[in-house]
This record gives sequence, structure tokens and C-alpha cells, in this order.
Amino acid sequence: MSRNPAQQPPAPFSATAQPATTSGTKLGELPVWDLSDLYSGLGDPAIARDMAEVSDEAVAFEERYKGKLQELLAGPDGAAALSSAIATFEGMQDKAGRLISYAGLLRAQDLADPARAKFMSDIQEQLTKLGLNLLFFELELNRLDDGVLDAALADPALVHYRPWVEDIRKEKPYQLDDRLEQLFHETSLTGRGAWNRLFDETVAGLTFDLDGAEVSLEEALNRLQDSDETVRAGAAAVLSRVFSENVRHFALIMNTLAKDKEISDRWRGFRDVADSRHLANRVEAPVVDALETAVSEAFPRLSHRYYALKAKWFGKDRLEHWDRNAPLPKVAQKTYDWTEARQVVLDAYGGFSPRMAEIAEQFFDRRWIDAPARAGKSPGAFAHPTVPSAHPYVLLNYLGRPRDVMTLAHELGHGVHQVLAAPNGALMAPTPLTLAETASVFGEMLTFRAILKRTTDPVARRALIASKVEDMINTVVRQIAFYRFERKVHTERRQGELPVERLNAIWMEVQRESLGPAINLSEGYETWWVYISHFIHAPFYVYAYAFGDCLVNSLYAIYENASDGFAERYFEMLAAGGTKHHSELLAPFGLDATRPDFWSMGLKLLESLIDELEAGEE
Repeated sequence: MSRNPAQQPPAPFSATAQPATTSGTKLGELPVWDLSDLYSGLGDPAIARDMAEVSDEAVAFEERYKGKLQELLAGPDGAAALSSAIATFEGMQDKAGRLISYAGLLRAQDLADPARAKFMSDIQEQLTKLGLNLLFFELELNRLDDGVLDAALADPALVHYRPWVEDIRKEKPYQLDDRLEQLFHETSLTGRGAWNRLFDETVAGLTFDLDGAEVSLEEALNRLQDSDETVRAGAAAVLSRVFSENVRHFALIMNTLAKDKEISDRWRGFRDVADSRHLANRVEAPVVDALETAVSEAFPRLSHRYYALKAKWFGKDRLEHWDRNAPLPKVAQKTYDWTEARQVVLDAYGGFSPRMAEIAEQFFDRRWIDAPARAGKSPGAFAHPTVPSAHPYVLLNYLGRPRDVMTLAHELGHGVHQVLAAPNGALMAPTPLTLAETASVFGEMLTFRAILKRTTDPVARRALIASKVEDMINTVVRQIAFYRFERKVHTERRQGELPVERLNAIWMEVQRESLGPAINLSEGYETWWVYISHFIHAPFYVYAYAFGDCLVNSLYAIYENASDGFAERYFEMLAAGGTKHHSELLAPFGLDATRPDFWSMGLKLLESLIDELEAGEE
């Protein structure tokens, strides 16, 4: 139940030092993380020192405060005393968060390295043990008398932590007694955590035989965007074969974690399979239901229509599934070296606000980015905030494609957001996932618009718009399809284990309805759910992408028509971190996610881009 940053490692993660940069014939020098702002290496004595210090502090904290918060608050300086306790608790979260962040980031560089895996596991075990000493604090806060606590929260001495305390109290209806919470906490390492690790290591160990070479998942997926259809088809066939050979392992992982979640939900009193995610995101279920409905009803106007148009460009009645993200025929695919990608993104950010570009530039200059694609490296991309006393880090698998430039813009948007929110402290800097995607998608939109503005060639312009449409479909349509897949899987899992064949069937159902008749989902595609890490690491996370994209579309429309002051309001929204509800953050822009037409408004930009592409065919 806890949202403490100390318990949140980066999404997916010898000990030998990495070079500062790696060079490539086309991409130039690609930066590699400098993690020394956290620790200098696995042998850094500060690791053991910090772990010992925070462990001792946790024991002392429990001895001082456990069972005494009601008495503490009733004292003559109750609000100040409680504020001091929370500040101490926050300091421990920052120190513990530094340890788990370092372990996670180090492991992300090489998931196959046993030394890094062991280090990560050891840190998790020690922090899980430490967490047992701190678990009482939030539970006991929620047992305080509401009237007494409300009065204390109005006191200037405690007002700084009021948003965090009010946020914690939202967990109260789903809180168990202390002993059960301790059990859930302690067994997370051998339960959910162990299955997450198994998934990561299994994915990292997959190899794909392409052109006589064994390549990683990231490299195999990259070939689906090759301009040569035979390369795409060959990669798809090998991906399908390897997924099929391993599908039963992934089905076991999926079934086990879905059952684990069902047990937790049942004990805590969550009724719907996604209710715990909605609570963590601090968003109301009807808001998410409205988003899902709006997007699914728009499938024919969005993905179905676009893929029919793309099939026409390819001279086909239907596209094969491996052609879905293929570059347009007879259009040269530009390769961006690292220097050019950096300049494109920073120019786009600077066009919005010099302050935004200045923050983003730190990531390049201070080596807060790990860019090269390497064997064993965590696939995909992410931005991890680490802790407020340090700074964020960005992981990429940069290959020079236009989409990689957009990914760079996306992750730097997260990074800017995390830098701005950090002054809120370890407890209130983290942003609910629904709004955490806002800055990233906004950064992508700024970059796309900047490139489009200077693109005058009609063919290149069409290719650029088409690429953006595909990215938006992947962010909105595909993620809602993933959400629907998860809903069906977790709902049916409540009645018993789902065999591979049923998991495959559910996947194909949601893919057909979302992609439409212009995409041929041929034999072999039924197992392509297996590698999607969000299903494992963060069930129902995926709708946050669609939430963020639709929200940004509305925000961007306001920006294009805004008077002076938009950038200031935007930065204030990001700087709020987790201190405000989405309704408070959107109000200065005149936006309200609870309105029935809000999501339809957000989808209009995507529709308008498809309209422009269709108009070019007339």
C-alpha cells in the first residue's frame, strides 16, 4: 500500500565500470551514465555506511514513536512534534531511496550480470527488513482521530506536510491490521518481487537468431521498423518463434502475479481489478472509465482509418502486423546522430521556454543519460527520479531513428518534471502516474511541432505526420487495448488459472478490435503479449499513457492560443509534484477531466492529423 519512494526501484534494471561514451559509425559518441552522484561503485564504503545508518535510524524511530502518535499530537506542541517526526521519516526515505535507486540503475545497464542482480537483491532484502520498522508510521497516522488530526494540519508547524498526510489517509479504508501489513510487506520479496525478477531475467536472456547473429529483444523489435519488408517479416517470424517457445513460462508468471494481486485486493477490500491502481494514481474510476469508453468508441475513426490509409500507401488491401510501424515506402528514413538529436530536442524545448532547455541540457552535460543499446541492457526507455537529494537519470536504447529522437524528448520531459518537483521532498515529489506522463508527452509534442514547422517537402511532411500519428496511436489506442487486455485477464483469473490458449485468445480479441480490419494478425502474433513489462511490473499502469496524451493534446491547444503566462502556469503544475489532485492542477488551464467531453476533446488532435493525411490523397 505504501507509496514511499524508498520502496520503488526503477522500472525494469559487472560491477565493472562503463565507459563515459561509446562511439558508432553513424550515431557519434553516445553518453553512458555517471552514477557517482549516488555512489562510486559496488565497492563504495558509503553504501554499507548509509545502509547501517538508515537501519539504525529506523530502529530508533520505531522505539521513539510507535504507539505514541496520539499522545504526541495531544501534547502542547503536538503539530510541531508530528512535523518533526515526519521530517525524520522523510530523511530516511531519501537515504533508502538513494540505495535502491543506485542498485536499480546499475542493474538496468546489464540485466544479465549476476553481480548486479545479487547486489539489487541484497539491497531489496535489507530495505524490506528496514521497512518493517517504519511500517507502523503510516498505519498509525491513519488511526488518529480525524478531528484532532485536521486541527493539527491547520497549524503552520504542520502545514507543509498536509498534502502528504491527506494523501496517506486516502489509503485508510484499505488498510489492514499491523501484523497483516507486516506479512504483506515481508513476503513481497519472495512473492511479487521474485516473479518480477524472474520476468526481467527471462526477457534479458532471450536471443533471436537473425542473419546468423544472436541479437537481443530490443534489436529484434527494432527491425520491425526497417525499410525492407523482408527484414521486417523475418524479424517477426523469429520473434513469434522465440515467444512461442517461452510462452508457458510467461503464462505462469502472468497467472501467478494476477492471483497475487487478487489475494491482496480481496483482503484489502478493493472490488474492481483496477481499483488499487486508480487509488495509487489518485484518479477516480469513472474518469478512467470515461477515458476507456471515449478511446474505444474512437477506434474506427483513429486506428482503423489510419491503417486503411497506410495499407493504401503500401499498395495492399491489408497490412501484415509487422508493417504496422514500418516507414512509409519510397521515403528515406533519416538517421539522427547524437549531436543532432540533442540539438533538435533542446531547440524545441528552448522555443517553449529557455528555462526548460536549461534544465534538459544538464542531462547531456552531466552524463545523466545512458544512451547506447547493449546486450543485456534493460529494453525500452525510462526516466528515474532517484531522490530529491540527487537528480534523475534517463535510460535509452538510442539507434538514431526519428522515433528515438521522440523518445529522447519524451524521457527528458519526465526528467524536467522530476527536477522541478524535487524540492517538495522525498514524500511529496512523486507524481501520480496519470499526471507523470504529462510533461513527457508535452515534450514530444514540442519536438514534433518544431520539426514539422521546418519541414516543407510534401513527401517528408507526410512521413513526419504519419510517424506522429503512429506514435499517438501507440500511446492512446494501443495502451487502452493493453488496459482492456489486463482487465479481461485479471477478471477471468479470479475464476481460476488461464491457460496459454486463453491468454493468447484474449490478446487477439483486443488487438483485432483496436487495430481494425486493415491489419492482418497472422499466426504467431497471438503470443506477443509476453514481453510487455508493464503487465508484470505495474498492472494497469498503461492507461496513464493515454491519459497523458489526451491531456497534453488539450493543453497544447490552449498553449497555441494562450496569452503570456502559459509557461509559468505549466511549470507551476510540474513543480507541484504529488502535492495536488489532478483537478487542482488542471483548473488554471480551464480543464476538467471529469467532464464527459474532456477525452473526446483530447482525441480531436489525432483525428485532425489523420484528416490532413487523408486530404493529401484527394
